[in-house]
Amino acid sequence: MTARVALVLASATGGIGRHVASLAGGLVSRGLRVTVYGPAATAERFGFAGEFVPVEIPASPRLRDASAVAALRRALAVRRPDVVHAHGLRAGLVAGWARPVRVPLVVTWHNPVPVAGGLRGRLAETMAARVARSAQITLGASADLVARALALGGTDVRLGPVAAPELVATKDRAKVRGELGIPPEAPLILSVGRLHPQKGYAILIEAAVRWRRREPAPVVAIAGTGPLYMALASQISSSRSPVLLLGHRNDVADLLGAADLAVVSSVWEARQLFAQEALRAGLPLVATQVGGLPELVGDAALLVAPGDVDALDAGVGRMLDDPALAAAYAERARDQVRQWPTEEQTVEQVMAVYAELTGLPVAG
Repeated sequence: MTARVALVLASATGGIGRHVASLAGGLVSRGLRVTVYGPAATAERFGFAGEFVPVEIPASPRLRDASAVAALRRALAVRRPDVVHAHGLRAGLVAGWARPVRVPLVVTWHNPVPVAGGLRGRLAETMAARVARSAQITLGASADLVARALALGGTDVRLGPVAAPELVATKDRAKVRGELGIPPEAPLILSVGRLHPQKGYAILIEAAVRWRRREPAPVVAIAGTGPLYMALASQISSSRSPVLLLGHRNDVADLLGAADLAVVSSVWEARQLFAQEALRAGLPLVATQVGGLPELVGDAALLVAPGDVDALDAGVGRMLDDPALAAAYAERARDQVRQWPTEEQTVEQVMAVYAELTGLPVAG
């Protein structure tokens, strides 16, 4: 009997969508029957393997959440999965309400419970606790997420590392830099992620203003879309910061090949895919010391305090001023990457969880 797997996600433009696409492809290639449930726009962006059923699950709570639960419940009743695997707290909440009776639920936590005071904070905490308690198995993308899910009532919580998909460059460095209008002598600093407060891009833009005085002056490129686009664009314009907002890109591998330095300015991350991609590409990385980043990068990145423009400025300045230091970090990156689980190992771990819950021979 072929195991039937339901993968559920809310609206996504970055890491969660890419991880689900990687997981769906790996499961399908191993013979499992996979159906992905999520917003149509998310499917258009990531092109999930297997069958796709549109269910509009917004990234934030909405009054129409009841309709998302009803739609997912109807869709799951038709396809009758053996296991439901939700990705993210929003998807976990909807899937927990919608899954058929006696069908096991796995939830992967990719991000922490949003921090907020008052009624909003209490509601977020209550929702997260429900997700933790409704899942038969919870997978946390980093150790702090595992601890958080346990504290909120999760009964079987495990570390479930998220591996970045392999990237292949298609253009050479000079061509990409030319297309971006980067002068040959200018260092290119790259960051990739959703334009969201979590990513700390306002601090990166503020720090970049100082770098105009450097010789040669670097250019910062940020690839990604999100709700802060207009606010960040306004900050760049008013401060004359040397930052390019590139929007959504399908050529991250090419951008990495054109860059001289990678920066992660986030206020929180788990196993951020861009940090993995930067180290795999052999780029020196400056990253904030938050969440799962220290355990992910080890000594292969220069870690700085989050939300601190002086710390970020100093860290980037050290890398730009000391080519030997940057080269040493790039060499450490190669060693660190060899310690990470591969995409294949990530898929195998998830399949073992499915087999444990269903009793079905899901191994490919």
